[in-house]
Amino acid sequence: MDRITIKALIDALEASDLAELEYSQDGATLRLVKAGCAIAAPAVALPPRPPALPDAPPPAAPPGEFCSPLYGVVHLRPSPNAPPFVQPGQAIRAGQSLCTVEAMKAFTELRAETDGVVQAILVESGQEVESGQPLFRIV
Repeated sequence: MDRITIKALIDALEASDLAELEYSQDGATLRLVKAGCAIAAPAVALPPRPPALPDAPPPAAPPGEFCSPLYGVVHLRPSPNAPPFVQPGQAIRAGQSLCTVEAMKAFTELRAETDGVVQAILVESGQEVESGQPLFRIV
């Protein structure tokens, strides 16, 4: 398992309503449990890895930019034949759906944090996005 996969799993768990997540690859199993959640079975230990350099925190988003909280594939429509969640120039309300991000076959709906107007959509539907990458400019 590489760092990108582990980071994507952590981000997906953090952004979901799940209490725990277990992932296996190449004989290694990673089990993630949110703080304060009971563990039903002991976690499986991963083989030791060489120490890694600490990740730098993602840069803070400039005011008005709405960023992806996780790595995945962004979808700007709820389904292929449906109209987009939002369009440039559209007024939005806090809590309104802006897009979904698909990570590990799980779809996370991203909602506006504040009222505003979508000034620009900064990504294409189907594009891979990183955690912290700006998706929309909202004023």
